[in-house]
Amino acid sequence: MSTTRLFDQDAYLGEFEATVERSVCEGGMYRVLLDQTAFFPEGGGQPSDEGTLDGIFVTDVQEIDGEIWHTVEAPLEPGKTVVGKLDFEKRFSNMQNHCGEHIVSGIVHRIYGFNNVGFHMGSDVITVDFDGVLTEEQLYDVEQEANEAVLRNVPVTISYPSKEELETMDYRSKKEIEGQVRIVTIEGYDSCACCGTHVAKTGEIRLIKILSAQKYKGGVRVAMLSGEKAYADYCLKHVNTLGIARLLSVKPEEAGDAVVRLKQKNIEMKKEMKQLKKELYTLQGAPERKK
Repeated sequence: MSTTRLFDQDAYLGEFEATVERSVCEGGMYRVLLDQTAFFPEGGGQPSDEGTLDGIFVTDVQEIDGEIWHTVEAPLEPGKTVVGKLDFEKRFSNMQNHCGEHIVSGIVHRIYGFNNVGFHMGSDVITVDFDGVLTEEQLYDVEQEANEAVLRNVPVTISYPSKEELETMDYRSKKEIEGQVRIVTIEGYDSCACCGTHVAKTGEIRLIKILSAQKYKGGVRVAMLSGEKAYADYCLKHVNTLGIARLLSVKPEEAGDAVVRLKQKNIEMKKEMKQLKKELYTLQGAPERKK
């Protein structure tokens, strides 16, 4: 029997009731199957939700052959009605980050023709792998357009097209999908086959920030953040920039150039010290020591 996926019906559902179907003990932990759940199981690059079932912490959620199993720290009796509560702060952060990734991937695909061939949502950073190389300037342009999408507050829609409809649609997909395909559409920016949770409108993402990029398997791996995590990253770096600016007695916007000048001055001082040591050894009649 397949588990009813409440998160597909309402990604904002943070509390629900369900009936325990089965409970299995494995390695000191318990795996629980419910008739329905709002807990998203790990998949599609998105981590599983966290939260509680009747106050018992849910440490992991996995889907096996249509059944969604919850790993918990204590047993739950089959037939019992339980109350599930999500850690909705983490869920919403995942929604922001997943939607931000869709926008960036859609823009990259439309402008440069590169495909998203790998996606992982970590606890600290989101990584997206593209099958082509992007320059720093190109990524800056992508980020600018991505945040324009946020400001436009575009609706994010979910649809389940028929096989015939899919054949006429232009959408991204990393692999061939059997059975019903779930399409997430951000009009004007992206259309992608995806099982994850997303915000209802792009304005809820708040901010999309590309942090870095490095060459990876003939393409590029982009590190990025969206939403609250992107804002927290900005705040941390802003505070650090202000601190550096104060130390160097410059304006915050001049801190980068000031650090470059300081580094160059340090290199010149090292050269000067080396030359002075050489002259000192010559005056003392001692052989120069090599370092």
